[in-house]
Amino acid sequence: MKSRTVAAWKVSKPFINGGASGMLATCVIQPIDMIKVRIQLGQGSAAQVASTMIKQEGFGAFYKGLSAGLLRQATYTTARLGTFRVLTNKAIEANDGKPLPIVQKALCGLTAGAIGACFGSPADLALIRMQADATLPAAQRRNYQNAFHALFRIVKDEGVLSLWKGAGPTVVRAMALNMGMLASYDQSVEYFKDNLGFGEYTTLMGASAVSGFFASACSLPFDYVKTQIQKMQPDASGKYPYTGSLDCAMKTLKAGGPLKFYTGFPVYCVRIAPHVMMTWIFLNQIQKLEKKVGL
Repeated sequence: MKSRTVAAWKVSKPFINGGASGMLATCVIQPIDMIKVRIQLGQGSAAQVASTMIKQEGFGAFYKGLSAGLLRQATYTTARLGTFRVLTNKAIEANDGKPLPIVQKALCGLTAGAIGACFGSPADLALIRMQADATLPAAQRRNYQNAFHALFRIVKDEGVLSLWKGAGPTVVRAMALNMGMLASYDQSVEYFKDNLGFGEYTTLMGASAVSGFFASACSLPFDYVKTQIQKMQPDASGKYPYTGSLDCAMKTLKAGGPLKFYTGFPVYCVRIAPHVMMTWIFLNQIQKLEKKVGL
């Protein structure tokens, strides 16, 4: 029985650790994420959005949608970080214990991102809608009470499959983000430690920063399209502004050019990079604690 428990823990450990680290990071980053979404919805600069939120809604508005954010991490990050570590461990075994080339790490990141996004898409939809709700006219607001209420209402009003509305761009965005985040982190750890001789703390901080930058740079265009798809409302005739992610991308490109996809990039980078860094830092601390107590 004990051996079964140990085996089960060994399998589930990377998934549990990944989810826990992502949830802890989200608690810290949630206010920046709120500002990022509203910038993408065209409400002004970061300073303008923050000022308006405080004046009109109070400080609690920065944590609106936190339940959905935590649920998203509990599904999405649990799946992606756990899957990535399982895939890389298997690949290293197949490579006779040698470090993986960056291409293989990138492929593992792409795969992990896709799997994680499939699990996390419903919570991601709830999060986007809860964050965008206050920007809508009173008559159009959905007034979700929390993440589970949002999921219940979406299923009731729009059907089960609507939970995966915008899942296409969500998966693509997750693949891009995780390719940049996961592959660059492992590669940076190896480079900083083996080539530059950095210590544990310096390696962790440096690799986390590199990981955050590449995650941001690779994913923002896809994040922009995903946000537009998930928050769109039908007009009076019931027609949506976009027929899909490709249509959204083409219309955005035509209307605003390539740089339109990088709307809110400074705030997005400030939000994504610290979240990535904190996820790795929390994960490192969780692993240290587990080692200390013999888990």
